[in-house]
Amino acid sequence: MSITTESELTGMKKASEAVAFTLKEMRNYAQAGMTTKQLDDYGGQILNDLGAKSAPYVTYGFPGWTCISVNNEFCHGIPSDKRILNEGDLINIDVSAELDGFFSDNGGSFVIGTDVNQHQKLVQASKEILQKAIYKIKGGVRISDIGFLMETEAKKRGYKVIKNLTGHGIGRSLHEAPHEIANYRDKFNLTRFKKNSVVAIETFIATTSTIAETLQDGWTMVGNKGGFMAQHEHTIVVTDGQPIILTAMNEIWN
Repeated sequence: MSITTESELTGMKKASEAVAFTLKEMRNYAQAGMTTKQLDDYGGQILNDLGAKSAPYVTYGFPGWTCISVNNEFCHGIPSDKRILNEGDLINIDVSAELDGFFSDNGGSFVIGTDVNQHQKLVQASKEILQKAIYKIKGGVRISDIGFLMETEAKKRGYKVIKNLTGHGIGRSLHEAPHEIANYRDKFNLTRFKKNSVVAIETFIATTSTIAETLQDGWTMVGNKGGFMAQHEHTIVVTDGQPIILTAMNEIWN
């Protein structure tokens, strides 16, 4: 969406603070020995208390309040009472919700407890690349140039990017134009970021895969060549200068 009034900005801020607070609280709550369903129920309760509705549940009938992906799962993982978190697991939580007609989206990967499996370097790369990309975004900048920056930064660190997962516009619905904010230079995408538009910018930084494939459950995605992936995501308002990071409260960069 494009922000045209103060009330729209206020609405987007409220929805964004709801998802950002939920993500932060879920990250603090997550620990070894817990099931992903327990973690999801905790997040779902927070959204409910804030008057927000889970966007994947409302929009797509997703079987959970949030997406929780563990280890080789890249995204859209279904919370389960059979999936127990272990020390050193790489986990991704993606929280998106609707509040008073406004949608916001954010996510982050992190390690459960001690980094016994050496995932922290990948997590850190994803965070840093997102930060670098976001602060280069302003009205008039080509979307493909931001994708080029993300892929270049990933390669520098010895990683790849997933080419069929992208960031997107957001606001009055979960996915809006621009529909594809890729992590690589898509030379066919001539679109530019527009001032006052709201977009969800996300990284998909991987160890060995470049394509995400959907499992038989119809939701969970894994890499075409296995390995691991880290994702971090903020919802922002594009300006003429530094963007407004609506989901800053999630503290994924801390």
